[in-house]
Amino acid sequence: MYNKIIIVMKSKLFRIIAVPILIVSITLIVFASRTGDQEDSDSMRRMLVLKVITFAIKTGHYDPGKIDDEFSKKAYKLFIDRIDYSKRFLLQEDIDKLSEYETKLDDAMLEDNFDFLDLSIQILNKRTTETEDYYKKSLNKPFDYTLSEKVEVDAEKRNYATSKGELKEIWRKSLKYETMTRVKEMLEDQKKAAEKSDTVTIKSFDEIETEAREKILKRYDDWFHRMSKFNDDDRLNIYVNSLVNVFDPHTQYFPPKEKENFDIRFSGELEGIGAQLTQKNSYIEVIRVIPGSPTWKQGEIEVGDFIVKVAQDGEEPVDVVDMRLDDAVQLIRGPKGTKVTLTIKKLDGTIKDIEIIRDVVILEETYAKSALLKSKTGETYGYLRLPSFYVNFNKADGKNCYDDVKTELEKLKTENVDGIIFDLRGNGGGSLQDVVKIAGLFIKDGPVVQAKDRQGEIRILKDEDPTVQYDGPLVVMINAVSASASEIFAAAMQDYNRAIIVGGNHSFGKGTVQNFAELDRMVPRKPDDMKSLGALKMTIQKFYRINGGSTQLKGVTPDIIFPDYYNYIDFGEKDMDYPMPWDEIPAVENNNWTPLFNVKEVEENAKNEIKKDTLLTLVHENGKRLKEIRDNTDLTLNYEKYNELVTKREESGKRFKRIGKDTLGLTIQVLHADLPKIEADTSAKARSDAWISDLKKDIYLYKTTSIMDEIKGKEEKP
Repeated sequence: MYNKIIIVMKSKLFRIIAVPILIVSITLIVFASRTGDQEDSDSMRRMLVLKVITFAIKTGHYDPGKIDDEFSKKAYKLFIDRIDYSKRFLLQEDIDKLSEYETKLDDAMLEDNFDFLDLSIQILNKRTTETEDYYKKSLNKPFDYTLSEKVEVDAEKRNYATSKGELKEIWRKSLKYETMTRVKEMLEDQKKAAEKSDTVTIKSFDEIETEAREKILKRYDDWFHRMSKFNDDDRLNIYVNSLVNVFDPHTQYFPPKEKENFDIRFSGELEGIGAQLTQKNSYIEVIRVIPGSPTWKQGEIEVGDFIVKVAQDGEEPVDVVDMRLDDAVQLIRGPKGTKVTLTIKKLDGTIKDIEIIRDVVILEETYAKSALLKSKTGETYGYLRLPSFYVNFNKADGKNCYDDVKTELEKLKTENVDGIIFDLRGNGGGSLQDVVKIAGLFIKDGPVVQAKDRQGEIRILKDEDPTVQYDGPLVVMINAVSASASEIFAAAMQDYNRAIIVGGNHSFGKGTVQNFAELDRMVPRKPDDMKSLGALKMTIQKFYRINGGSTQLKGVTPDIIFPDYYNYIDFGEKDMDYPMPWDEIPAVENNNWTPLFNVKEVEENAKNEIKKDTLLTLVHENGKRLKEIRDNTDLTLNYEKYNELVTKREESGKRFKRIGKDTLGLTIQVLHADLPKIEADTSAKARSDAWISDLKKDIYLYKTTSIMDEIKGKEEKP
């Protein structure tokens, strides 16, 4: 329910389009310095959070709509789903009690009333304590796998339990299913191990079943321990976001710590030690050491180590055992050049103090990078991968995607590439200004995207630089995860006839622009000793293609469509709660690119080749197979029948095992300009080799290279 990993640094960047910070002046909220105890202060703070957010949305959101009973019903549904999405905690009587507020949350929002939130916390805390006993008793003895019974694993298809007895039964069946699947996996692992060695100790079904229950019990102990650290601020976060997400899915409240984590993800760098952490029961565990980071350079901290104390330079250590993960992270992070001493419990049980000097940690895997592809026809193509449209708004000289893409293009031009494949798969967006500038690297000048605000005023964002950084053949790769800024770039290249777009049925479909408002700046006289109010990310504009159409909901449809697993699942903006509608505005003129090849002929030939490709045919068939498996959510709890079902699925799945594992004949190498740096760093060399190995197995990249061959074959020399 609240399984949470906080990362000291993280590779995926949050998916928004960013614009300069909106500053809203509020003169309505002025109050004297704080009086009273901490409880009064906390109560005042949450009131203030809600009041400022409500004011900001009314005055700044693209479409604030009406805060009425219909709004309340939507917010109520979001909140209930989020506090118990599995329907394994609340009873129907709890829902009945809470539903009295179903049409009152609009009034509560406007009146800064938290009765509904307080009641929900009270009820959920009580039920969580009760259910802790359910899972422990259920896992205390073996399950009977000979019974002919089933479990519905899709909570949306289940009703809330009407009694504690019914809820216990839901827990029992759920835990039985988890144990049964674990037993099946462990028996398979034992069989494979026995085939490789005759020294393996063969355990009986009962022994493995006992071991499986013990592992699941440990996992649930960890889960409930993390939930015990869930505080009222966390609940407030869920409640406020249930309110603001009614306006649209991308308007979001960020408490102070989450805003800091967002900034790190968006910029791709932080000041700290360079370790990824998670909470394992009472301990803070190291689960990754970032190559090149202070922790990596220091060399003594390993994956699996536990951090038990944290000491700032010259200060007494602070015990972090049983501390919330995000609180421990705040102690470990710190400014560049400062020293932190970590008391580490090693894997062998020894305790050691380790000093680390904090530094700027760069998340290289989040940045643009390039490689050279040698096709079967002997052509050399540049491959440019951009994971996100990143920028550091807090540092004028910080890393940004525009400068990095421009640099990679220069390096590729030095290699005399015959074409460039620009990969935006999985790129969830980022900086609006930077995507406009990056589009300008491939066109002479002109409009790139249109943006409309709440007053209906339309602004055209243009490439003002007549210089074309790269004018050769261009193919852009997208998928269903490509969103926002990625869609702006792909749409602009498509509308200019500048590139051929390839990918699944459509991109994500996010056609809105957000910015951040720091809530503290909106309150003239907030008490100095009151902790920060956090920030509001709010939708302020919609963006449109230069042809006038919106990417909202529809996304970008590629010129050449690949079979893709995403084609068979509900995924994208249209499948989110309360997305904004699609619409269109007038088109704007642009200077269409004149390709040196017959675009339609290239596209038709590529589509025919895709139909004949045996591996892509497997992807298509496997996508349909996996959809059928996902849709079957009413599952047997009889082990014999379950074993038969899984065995049948495994047999039918064998023919798909080669997907993503075959090396497909692509010759890929790093750029000559990058080689000295990579060869001089064993860690960089290992990461580069792994990346290239994965690219060689990428069927979509392989087929895109073939499309580039088709372009070169049809190219007419001027």
